[in-house]
Amino acid sequence: MVNEVKNGDFSVVENSAIALVDFNATWCGPCQRMAPIIEAASEDEAFAGVDFFAVDTDENPQIAQKYGIMSIPTLMIFKNGEKVAQSVGAIDEDQLEEFISAQI
Repeated sequence: MVNEVKNGDFSVVENSAIALVDFNATWCGPCQRMAPIIEAASEDEAFAGVDFFAVDTDENPQIAQKYGIMSIPTLMIFKNGEKVAQSVGAIDEDQLEEFISAQI
């Protein structure tokens, strides 16, 4: 399950041991194409220790600014609140699995 970060409350991500954050927007076509891929990964037992979050950059501009989001979709992986990896642009299922696996 992908949890939406609402009202700028990024503490839910910072309190996760490992978190993948999908920075997106409703108008972004590549973001919408990636959404089901990220949702499927969130339900994959291989990633049971990873918390999945989505941040709508239009609704949460302060978070996007804090993390320097210049292009969407952008994926970030956080470990214990610290950013450890970033991927900018749309990626497919295999690339997503590699991106996550490299950090866990």
